[in-house]
Amino acid sequence: MERRSWFGRRRRKARGGDGGSEEVEEKKGEKVVVDGSEIRELVEDREAFGMFAESKFRELDGDGDGRLSVRELQPAVEGIGAALGLPARGSSPNADHIYSEAMSELTHHGKQEEVSRTEFQEVLSDILLGMAAGLKRDPIVILRIDGEDLRDFVESPTYEPEAAAIFSKTGSEDMSLRKCLLAALRLLNVDNGMPPASDPWVVDNLIEPALKQLPAVQLEQPASQDVFFEQLKKLLSNITERLQDQPVIVAHTENTFDGSGVKRLLDNKFELDKLLDSVWRDVQTEHKNKGSKERLRVALDKMADAASLPPYGAVNQVDAVVDEALKMVNADDRKAVDEAGFKKLLTDVLGAVMMHLNGHPIFFSTSTVVHEPFFHSSTLLSSPQVKSSPSE
Repeated sequence: MERRSWFGRRRRKARGGDGGSEEVEEKKGEKVVVDGSEIRELVEDREAFGMFAESKFRELDGDGDGRLSVRELQPAVEGIGAALGLPARGSSPNADHIYSEAMSELTHHGKQEEVSRTEFQEVLSDILLGMAAGLKRDPIVILRIDGEDLRDFVESPTYEPEAAAIFSKTGSEDMSLRKCLLAALRLLNVDNGMPPASDPWVVDNLIEPALKQLPAVQLEQPASQDVFFEQLKKLLSNITERLQDQPVIVAHTENTFDGSGVKRLLDNKFELDKLLDSVWRDVQTEHKNKGSKERLRVALDKMADAASLPPYGAVNQVDAVVDEALKMVNADDRKAVDEAGFKKLLTDVLGAVMMHLNGHPIFFSTSTVVHEPFFHSSTLLSSPQVKSSPSE
């Protein structure tokens, strides 16, 4: 039986040949899929979760007063993210949204400055189940990039056609070879075995040292296609060697927003009405002083998970679709809107977003270097052992 850690990390390695395994690894390197499955297992095991929540409360309650302040809660939120393999706060819009939502839930949307032991256990359960649902829908894949896939790409028959396509996008008579190569690296991704070329650590430790191995004079001259092909191959081979010595851990997510999730929600009148009621109550309570358009944005954010949409601010292309939909329904901050009017506007906005995404799907992916050990051992989310009886 495969042994798995808490919190849905499926550790998998590629297998050569026909091993008969149900799970076939696409990459040669090691990867971890953070899908939330074991978060659900923990929360649903009442005894284990009770011990878990109690042990974490004691760890966080620094002054031992039986209540957790916002300052004491902060490590809880960051520890949850670290144990799930999320990028550090500030490095990913999707991860930042999870962090802010977790803190908001723990403090009852900022209304409480302290949380009791009972409240902590109840809210922690809700947070973890919410995270598990989100990760089930959009798993985060943690990849260990060690140069094998990049070497395979360079040696594959597809290298020259892809290099030609890259050169057509980046090359010009006025551009130096150095600039062409750097632009090319930004067009490669984890599918090619390349970590994010925009990451400062990758630039300083992989790209710049690899560039220094190429002819310095040639780097500053205009690049022909033949020279570009030759030097890009050398550059990628140099990066491959460095990756073998210094593997890079990358958190990768991808999604296609095609409006199907919005359609499912709009077609389910019972769920839609229930969600609209809940959102209206929340917006009235928490954002009653905001204008109609801003309240609609807040409401859409609260419905995002149910509609399979990203939080506002996470994906610029989807934000633009939402902004256009708000214009189409003539949402005006100067006009007061009652409950029925607000719900109709919200439904119309969702319908407009659905129509646009159905005709123009948006593919979105992110790759973020995780500057932590591959299997981060978080004291927050390590589960206490449940004692077995002698007969077991």
